[in-house]
Amino acid sequence: MNQLNVPLSRRGFIGAAGAVGGALALAACGGKSTPPGAGAGPTASGAGTAYNGPNVTLAFWNGWTGADGDYAKQMVSKFNSETKNVKVNMNVFQWADFFQKMPAAVTSGNGPDIAVMHIDAIPTQAAQRVIVPIDAVANSLKLNQGDYAEAVWQGGIYQEKRYGIPIDVHCLGLFYNKDLFEKAGLNADKPPTNKDEYMDALDKLKSKGIQGSWVSPFQFTGGLMYQSLLWQFGGELFNEDVTKATWDSEAGVAALTWMTDLVKNGYSPKNVGQDADYVALKNSRNALNWQGIWQVNEVTKLTTAKIGLAELPKIGDKGGVWGNSHQFVLPRTQGSDQNKVEASAYFVNWFTQNSADWAKSGKVPAVEKQAESSEFTSIEGLQPFAKEVPDVHFPPAVAGISDAMTAMYDAVNAAVLGKSDPASALRSAANKASQILTQNKKKYG
Repeated sequence: MNQLNVPLSRRGFIGAAGAVGGALALAACGGKSTPPGAGAGPTASGAGTAYNGPNVTLAFWNGWTGADGDYAKQMVSKFNSETKNVKVNMNVFQWADFFQKMPAAVTSGNGPDIAVMHIDAIPTQAAQRVIVPIDAVANSLKLNQGDYAEAVWQGGIYQEKRYGIPIDVHCLGLFYNKDLFEKAGLNADKPPTNKDEYMDALDKLKSKGIQGSWVSPFQFTGGLMYQSLLWQFGGELFNEDVTKATWDSEAGVAALTWMTDLVKNGYSPKNVGQDADYVALKNSRNALNWQGIWQVNEVTKLTTAKIGLAELPKIGDKGGVWGNSHQFVLPRTQGSDQNKVEASAYFVNWFTQNSADWAKSGKVPAVEKQAESSEFTSIEGLQPFAKEVPDVHFPPAVAGISDAMTAMYDAVNAAVLGKSDPASALRSAANKASQILTQNKKKYG
C-alpha cells in the first residue's frame, strides 16, 4: 500500500503523539505480550558495506508521506538499480496508520524487514517488543559515537540497548520575512540572535502596524517553541530518571510567560489558528516564525515573499532547540533469516551513506561529516539548522513518553489562549504528566 501522494502533514514529523505511546500502538499486542520470534535481536556477521548472499526482497515501511516520501522513493529506486541481489519494496503510511498496523503485522508474522521511526516512538515500540535490539548491526556498520552529536547518538538507545540507527535531524529554526524587515527599517540580512535584538525588531515592526511574532497555541509550532525556550531558560521537561515532569519550574514558567507576553503586548494576535503563523509569514503578515526545517523547501521557492532562514535566537542564557530524528529500526520477525538481516544492514548503510541526497527532502544528516560535506552545504537553506544540532534536545528514551508530553501541550494551549496563567497551567499539567509516568512505569516496566 503506497500512499506517496498523500499531502505532507507537519505534525507527521513526530507522528501521532497519542498513537505512539497509547492505545493505538498497543491495541494489537497489548500489555507486555511477546510477539512470535521474541529473542535477543539479530546478528550481523557481514560488514554492512556489501551483500553477497542470495537474492532477497526486503519490505521497508515508513511514514514519509509527501515530499520526503518522494525523495525516499527515488533513493530506493536507485538502490534497487545498483544492487542486483537485493530488492527493497517501500510502503508508506500516514504515521498514525503506521503505528496502528505495525504491532498487528509483527504479531501475525507479516511485519516489514526494515522500518523508520522517530526517536520518541522507539522506546514504546521496544518495550512492546515490536522492534528488536540492533547492536550487532550497528557494530557491523562500525558506527562510532564520535561521528554524531551526543543527543543523536543516544536517541536510538533504550535501556542500554541500541534500537535505532540515526538517519537525520529535523529541528526548529527562525524563518523571517525580509520584506517586512525592510518595511520596518530593519537589516534583512541580520535577523535577531538574542532577546534584546528580538524585542527591538518587534518594536520596530509594531511601529509599522505589524504584529511580528505570532504565537501558536498548538503543538505545531507553539509547543515546540515552548520546549526550545524552556531549555534556553535552563529548564528540563522531566527530572533525571523521568519519574516526574518538571516543566512547571521557574524556568518553565518564565519561558511560557515570555510567549504569552508576546500576545498580551500586541506582538501576536490573541487566537492564532493551526498553521496560521506560518501562512501569515508567507503572506507578509507575520515577520518572525519559529518553524520546522520541513518548510525550507517551500519557502526557498516562494516568489511572493522573501523568507530568510536563521538559527533560533537565544532568548535565554543557554542554547536550546527542539528536534527529532528519523532512525532505522528492525521489526521483530518470526524466525531469523540471516540473509535478510545482512541485506538490511547493507541497505541501512547505503541509505545513511547517501544522507546528502536524503537531506534534500529537508533534513540535516545525522553523521556530522556528512553535514559538513560539500554535497550538503550546497543545499539552499539548511545550513542554519545544521549549526543548531549541538543545541538540539530530543524527547527522553522512555516508553509512553508521548502520553505525558500531551499534558504539556495542553498547558501551552491554555496559557497562550488566555484560559489560564502560565504557572497554573504548567503546574496542573506537570502533576497530570507525573501520574501518567507512574502509570506507564507499571504498564511498560
